[in-house]
Amino acid sequence: MTDTGISARTMVARERQKSVMLRVWILSGLFFMALPGTLLGFSNLMAISAHHGMQQLPAAWMEGHGHAQMFGWIGSFILGIGYYSQPWRDRKWLQMQSICFGLWTAGVALRWLANIYAWEWRVLFPVSAGFELIAVVLFLKAASQHKMPTADRATAKKVGMEPWMMSVMIGTVGLTGGVAFNFVECVRLALGGTMESFPHALDQKYLVLIGWGFLVPMVWGFSARWLPAFLAISAADGKKLRLALGLDLAGAFFGLAGFSKVGTLLLAASTVTIFFALHLGQRPHGRAKVQGIHPSFPYFVRLAFLWLMVAGWMSLWAAIGDHHGGIWGASRHALTVGFAATMVFAMGPRILPHFTGVADIFSKRLMLVSLLLLTVGCFLRVSSEPLAYEGFLGFAWRVLPLSGVLELSAVLLFAWNLSATLLFGRSVFAAATSEEAATGNGARLTGHA
Repeated sequence: MTDTGISARTMVARERQKSVMLRVWILSGLFFMALPGTLLGFSNLMAISAHHGMQQLPAAWMEGHGHAQMFGWIGSFILGIGYYSQPWRDRKWLQMQSICFGLWTAGVALRWLANIYAWEWRVLFPVSAGFELIAVVLFLKAASQHKMPTADRATAKKVGMEPWMMSVMIGTVGLTGGVAFNFVECVRLALGGTMESFPHALDQKYLVLIGWGFLVPMVWGFSARWLPAFLAISAADGKKLRLALGLDLAGAFFGLAGFSKVGTLLLAASTVTIFFALHLGQRPHGRAKVQGIHPSFPYFVRLAFLWLMVAGWMSLWAAIGDHHGGIWGASRHALTVGFAATMVFAMGPRILPHFTGVADIFSKRLMLVSLLLLTVGCFLRVSSEPLAYEGFLGFAWRVLPLSGVLELSAVLLFAWNLSATLLFGRSVFAAATSEEAATGNGARLTGHA
């Protein structure tokens, strides 16, 4: 056996371990998405529709749903991909990731338990928030130990940081800020609060931070990195991307400071700017890369960014004329479901099987059906929520449950499709013999990150 063959086999083995750990992160995220997240959100929506308002619904239940979705689902996906993108160092690095996973998952689960059942919430709130904060600190520590090769560092100094990396870093700062914000407020509630939920005004600012400070720039960064290759379009316009990020950050800052009209105007402008920065209206230069997924993939990616514009401009409308929470709710739904969930439903089947060492998505047809159900459900929810809550059209209260059924069905189908892919899909590692590794396939397998 040659040294080259041994080295290649070792690389394949390490890649397999990284892929297995990523599968664990993704499956955990799918669990929080489907059960504590969407199923609870569906239950909340049924209660709101039945009583024609949120007066009878505990605010803690709404926060439990949002926390499970934003941190349990999206956060788990982001942390898992973030760890996977780091090069293997040693077994200690793998152990640190396992500790991070345990703390993060326990933190999200305990927060959900405290929100829904109010059991020992004065203890569970700070404990769960502390677990999440420590997990993010461990992730940042692991990321900081990754050093670029000398040649790459020299190039980076000359040309500066790539815009997509800047966007991802801003999103990481937003995640860290959101987790730290959550920890401080959970401690305050535990010490002197009278109920297991954030005050409404504080919760509004918190949603701005995690929505526009974490979620949006993170998705923009990954989009700028991957969409040019996937959609066969030009690379992102660096100047326009930086402008979009500047508008987004300024809008989030004004929103946190309480100047909602100015903040939402800036956020709305950023949604238009990013569309052109990513060249999403551009004709493809060639064929989009839809191998292994449904060919409708490019259309839904573009649709997601249209939903982002809807979210931004509806937030401006809400800042001007919302009286009962319906317009704000529709805007947030367009952001989290229309934009973020559609991007995950479209991009997830494209990149996650590849990263986790699986050949193809379990079912292309289920991918299309879940995206269609999500789109129709989101359209009904975003269009009917302002009409119902603001008293414009009473019939809209009957539309809301239907939107919930469609979205819940979409989430369950997506969760099953991706779970079946990770659990039962054909592994690319199974075919990697030592001879193939020696001829370079091992290097190919390790090139996913």
